[in-house]
Amino acid sequence: MTGVAYEEWLARADRLDPCTEHHIDGAPSPGEGTAPVVSPRDGRTIAQVASAGTADVDRAVGAARRAFDDGPWPRLPPAERKAALLRWADLVERDREELALLISLEMGKPISEADGIELRAVIGCLRWYAEAADKQLDESPRTDAGSLALVTREPAGVVAAVVPWNFPLTMAAWKFAPALATGCTVVLKPAEESPLSALRLAALAAEAGLSPGAFNVVNGPGEVAGRALGEHPGVDVVAFTGSGEVGRHFLRYAAGSNLKRVWLELGGKSPNIILPDAPDLDAAADTAAWGIFFNAGEMCSAPSRLLVHRSITDRVLDRIVARAETLRVGDPLDPATEMGPLVSARHRERVLSYVEAGRAEGARLRTGGAGDGLFLRPTVFDQVKPGMRIAREEIFGPVLSVLEFDDADEAVRLANDTEYGLAAAVWTGDLSAAHRISRSLRAGIVWVNCYEEGDMSVPFGGMKQSGHGRDKSLHALDKYTDLKTTWITL
Repeated sequence: MTGVAYEEWLARADRLDPCTEHHIDGAPSPGEGTAPVVSPRDGRTIAQVASAGTADVDRAVGAARRAFDDGPWPRLPPAERKAALLRWADLVERDREELALLISLEMGKPISEADGIELRAVIGCLRWYAEAADKQLDESPRTDAGSLALVTREPAGVVAAVVPWNFPLTMAAWKFAPALATGCTVVLKPAEESPLSALRLAALAAEAGLSPGAFNVVNGPGEVAGRALGEHPGVDVVAFTGSGEVGRHFLRYAAGSNLKRVWLELGGKSPNIILPDAPDLDAAADTAAWGIFFNAGEMCSAPSRLLVHRSITDRVLDRIVARAETLRVGDPLDPATEMGPLVSARHRERVLSYVEAGRAEGARLRTGGAGDGLFLRPTVFDQVKPGMRIAREEIFGPVLSVLEFDDADEAVRLANDTEYGLAAAVWTGDLSAAHRISRSLRAGIVWVNCYEEGDMSVPFGGMKQSGHGRDKSLHALDKYTDLKTTWITL
């Protein structure tokens, strides 16, 4: 994190002149309409950005299609794609404070986290897949002496990446970086709430020398621009992160159009299990609090269900409540802020509806549940029962539901009693128990004695209604490639 002072961030926000047009075929492009970008920190309109209709989407897909079918990007030697992606990463590093400011303004992430966590992740992701671009190997299986067999990885085509507002550049990079590394071309549709950082990123792509049409950005509402991408016959792959409801729409769009493949990373209701033999109960409680309140709880993998052994509930819960009550909630441009506002008034009302549902169904509100403007105090419920809405539905806010169990088998049953399967954690000092429980949890990611740890070498994705396919790691490349068999008679 840089040492920029609060007053300087405020001054930079006042001077901000963001990119507001679509980025199509390597250059800014006006849209059929415009829409406001409203900052959740104070409700002010930051900018009016281009808002796509179907014609704008068609132009963007057309640019990506030409770039894939006839342009240089898929035909470059992998080492040249690597070099271009590394140049792009260097430019993002150069302008990371500007990008962090855009993220903080458009969706409310504290500036310290926008710069120190999100931009670090984006830069790392670009560099990781750049390095992977020229290190993928094809296959030549052994055959009879008169034949030669080749199995090659071919870029899949035009990729539509549709991403949410909670990590607007990280979620995007997890999709476009591996897609571009394989030789695909990309149309990125950011969330309506957070287009400004994506548009600036696109300008840096052009500056880095990505060939025209390789990377395009169109803004617009999901029901128009998202649907147009999902139904477009020129799109070969959709990579989507967001809600289950919208994920189902994309599956229907694919079925009704060209049967494009659709990769989905959807919601979660992740269990965080604390056993009484956890090696450090204070660390477990502190991590549970950090995990649910980080990014204002607006995170698909947030540990929103705390499953704690009945014998240690009071100790763990008291520490979490104390942390919630001292967490610094405030202006996201203040480097001292630990939690910013929720992204919009509509989303805040949705989160508050769950707070009211928790009260109505008999859970006990230990702390939080209120706040001014779009801010919401960190909220903790105990005496939560498995059938309550706050125990079953994704809230996507700083709301923790605490459930008790009596033994490890009950903890596993409670953890798996959900339609989701994105992430989970278990805290124990028993290695055998850690292994046994982690294998029993139906989740794509399981952390042991930690939460949200990892790097680009490991995949991220879920089971059940948390989606399918994986972001991150070499496995992500599989989503954007086709295997081609060539059999040659010698």
